[in-house]
Amino acid sequence: MNHTISPNHGSMENLPLSSSPASESLPILQYKTKLMNIIESEPIFVLIGATGSGKTTQIPQWCLSSKHATGKLKVFNLFFPDYNIPSKNRIIAITQPRRVAAVSIANRVAQEMGVLLGQLVGYSIRFDEVVSGGTRIKFMTDGMLLRESLRDPLLKSYCFIILDEAHERSLQTDILFSVAKKAYLARKSTSAPLRVIIMSATMNVDKFSTYFDQAPVYKIAGRQFPIQIFHSSEDQSDHNHACLVTVFQIHRNEPTGDILVFCTGQDEIESMVSLARQACFQLPQEQRNLVPLPLYAALPFHMQFKIFKTFKGKRKVIFSTNIAETSITIPGIKYVIDSGKFKCRKYKSSSGIDTLRVERISKAQAWQRAGRAGRESSGTCYRLYSKYTYEAMIDDTVPEVLRSNLSSILLHLAALKISNFESFDFMDKPPSESIKKSASILINLGALTREETEGYKITSLGTKMVDFPLDPRLSRILIASSELGCSEEILSIISLLSVENIFHIPSHKREEANEIHKKFRSSEGDHVTLLKLFKAYRSVQGNKDWCKENYVDFRNMRMVNSIRQQMSGLYTRSQYKRDTCGSNTEAVRKCLLVGLFHNIAFLTKDGDYKTRGVDDKVQIHPSSCLFNTKPECIIYTELIQTSKCYIRNVSVVDYSWLKELKAKGMIHRLDKSS
Repeated sequence: MNHTISPNHGSMENLPLSSSPASESLPILQYKTKLMNIIESEPIFVLIGATGSGKTTQIPQWCLSSKHATGKLKVFNLFFPDYNIPSKNRIIAITQPRRVAAVSIANRVAQEMGVLLGQLVGYSIRFDEVVSGGTRIKFMTDGMLLRESLRDPLLKSYCFIILDEAHERSLQTDILFSVAKKAYLARKSTSAPLRVIIMSATMNVDKFSTYFDQAPVYKIAGRQFPIQIFHSSEDQSDHNHACLVTVFQIHRNEPTGDILVFCTGQDEIESMVSLARQACFQLPQEQRNLVPLPLYAALPFHMQFKIFKTFKGKRKVIFSTNIAETSITIPGIKYVIDSGKFKCRKYKSSSGIDTLRVERISKAQAWQRAGRAGRESSGTCYRLYSKYTYEAMIDDTVPEVLRSNLSSILLHLAALKISNFESFDFMDKPPSESIKKSASILINLGALTREETEGYKITSLGTKMVDFPLDPRLSRILIASSELGCSEEILSIISLLSVENIFHIPSHKREEANEIHKKFRSSEGDHVTLLKLFKAYRSVQGNKDWCKENYVDFRNMRMVNSIRQQMSGLYTRSQYKRDTCGSNTEAVRKCLLVGLFHNIAFLTKDGDYKTRGVDDKVQIHPSSCLFNTKPECIIYTELIQTSKCYIRNVSVVDYSWLKELKAKGMIHRLDKSS
């Protein structure tokens, strides 16, 4: 049943845990008394509230003050005699699809409550955790809570699980729905029940309610001022150029207010930020008060937090991916420029190819983007596509679980001793072909076995692979590196692959940057090129001036170094042998082949490449050091489909290595589809 909550009447009893100015004006505060009653009385419910209403920052604080998060607990009932939760471990978990949201919101809540981050309020994201024994409110990415469920399927440390931004339907969120539902049902009639809150910024939540056994739905109004929407008379062939033109038209002609521009990815954003900065210098002196800023998930945190700063007498223009649609509320935004595009990852189970391509957004995304302009005052949204194009958009974004390679998730399910993937309680069940193909990849990697009567079972190798927060293929490579004597090199390469781009190539110095980058290039491919660059970076102790001189992204390299330290610690704790192969990079490429043998391509007579077992023809991406070369056999990390199918992060391999590695037991199965 759906309920619309009306505001509190009379005086505001139950004041917020903090009376900071940042939280006093939040729309959700007028509903506090009624929401507190719901938190106390409803063990599971769905809460709809517009982005910026304050639900993400306030609901966890109100949960903390509820009777369900305080007091002593008794030992669990007879069905679970070993189940005992100390009072100090009554933690409230709030999940976020993105790292930047988990960290920024944790900071905000810690400030509101007047505590140091990592004490009462903390966060946990991949390769970074700021918590302590006294942490009671814990913001975390979906993936981190999912990893915790491997050790503790009933989520015993938590009294509340708040699944925020549920409408984004990330792959991890969808699996968490099932994990939380099972834990909730298992603990429902015990002395330590789990309470679950599903929070969404969109109105289409009937599916959530149905999935959680007709959980009640409550709606609160958010702060929303009038928004004027303009559509282009026709679609723009060059949306980057159109975005920049619109930015400067607004800056020259419209009243004060910051600008948010929706772009598709890091490379595009960095290019547009650079172009916007150059264009500023061509403006009259009095109009040079424009501050272009980037925002994307891989951006280092200290750079991400610049978007929240106020630059006195200046106007911010933030170039962002769809991370700014719902995950983050940026103060000061009055103008939104919507390119109508986003990067979408899709998995073709028929070919086994995972592609990343730019596609049209949905109507729901379009409205979320427009809504960013009306949070603090009336605003304007400029849609760089026609009204006809908008009408032709799909209503809602397709959930990731219906368009993704499921290998990581299936390995997780197998670790939870789920043997029948087809019968798993998905909110939206993926196609059977996709499940079978993803399971086949895991079998080929040696992570799973399958018996006709017993279904899928995780192997000892699979159990080791799931210990690492990586794609199963990369986990397999990392484990193989201890056998092939190149763990130090592989730790570096995997860390380098964890950020989108380590090269910084300004558009006005492209030729100069490319010339300097030649000294790092290797005829063996991009992975060895990345390794050479990282070794050079470490030889100068990560010097910032060296990065600038060599057109290397200093911020991203610092992130690579941090990821490598975290991964190295995890690798050592797992008691794998640490070794280096020195200049013998053949060992590195053999090791990469162990995990990427599905991503193998052969040169055809017409000069294109054909992937193994399918008819797709692909080309080496122009950014690759192997572009315009024609090695006979290559492997790749990623396939991107734009006007053509491009493969990125390419390395030269010898086909005979496949049989050699299979003979050593490092590749478990070779067939036409692999």
